Amino acid sequence: MHRRHALKAIAATASLTALGPLAQAQSQPASITLLNVSYDPTRELYVEYNAAFIKHWREKTGQNVTIQQSHGGSGRQARSIIDGLAADVATLALAGDTDALHANGGWIPKDWQKRLPHNSTPYTSTIVLVVRAGNPKNIKDWDDLIRPDVKVITPNPKTSGGARWNYLAAWEFAKRKYGGDAKAQEFVKQLYENVPVLDTGARGSSVTFAQRNQGDVFLSWENEAYLLEKEFGNRVDFVYPSLSILAEPAVTVVDRNVDRKGTRAVAQAYLEYLYTEEAQDIIGKHFYRPRSEQAQAKYAKQLPRLNLFTIEEAFGGWDAATKVHFVDGGAFDQIFARRL
Repeated sequence: MHRRHALKAIAATASLTALGPLAQAQSQPASITLLNVSYDPTRELYVEYNAAFIKHWREKTGQNVTIQQSHGGSGRQARSIIDGLAADVATLALAGDTDALHANGGWIPKDWQKRLPHNSTPYTSTIVLVVRAGNPKNIKDWDDLIRPDVKVITPNPKTSGGARWNYLAAWEFAKRKYGGDAKAQEFVKQLYENVPVLDTGARGSSVTFAQRNQGDVFLSWENEAYLLEKEFGNRVDFVYPSLSILAEPAVTVVDRNVDRKGTRAVAQAYLEYLYTEEAQDIIGKHFYRPRSEQAQAKYAKQLPRLNLFTIEEAFGGWDAATKVHFVDGGAFDQIFARRL
């Protein structure tokens, strides 16, 4: 049975923006192809969203759009774009991975987050604890994950955006409960000592836990937990911890690519459409937390109010968190270098 803590709502009213220069689109070829490079657990979301956008765009402009999807660990996906993967849009797991597209080759401008509402984050999520059916290890919160009888499944923070959210959620929980960063580092060290395998992305860890039956608890995106429950309902359950992190997956046009390919108008419209009520409903349907009040109300029962903190509040933003925790030689390497 799920344990949900109803605390403070983390949501804002969606801001709708114009759909972009249709005249430009109409001057383009009769068909066009976009590549959306995303992170692991968004496959199902974007399959349905893409169909809705394709229908909408054809009705608006008469132009046919084919949308290709690429998925993997968020950090690895960012590196693929930097190395030349011709993404029109990047819909990665965290703003820190997207920032890397500016820092490594100027693929996007520095102020990319100002181009769409909510810092270019059309939906949010959080991290939950997926357990075996009936919760045989009686796992209730983060501090149960350092028990010697508990094995934890989580991906590698070096390659997975979701893994970074997991790591930072555990760190902040321990910092608040036990007092200070030194105690938090020791807590996270003990947690990772209970991790038998590091997959490169969240979907790989999902397979490790649900299909390969490794581990007692899987640190999971909220939406991925619901997908596992739908597919393996008699084998898994999930628990909301007392504190978790507000995960804000960000989206952007990849400027250098769309300008070279002539796809900017359609790519921009593709991202702007995420903020419409139709798209926000699809987002809630796939267990992400929508921005619009209408969709929030519709999906309030399955996406309860939680005690969440933000990356800015706890760590000073992604740039600061990355420098302390995830760069080579940072806190993660110090506590778990032997497993890399």
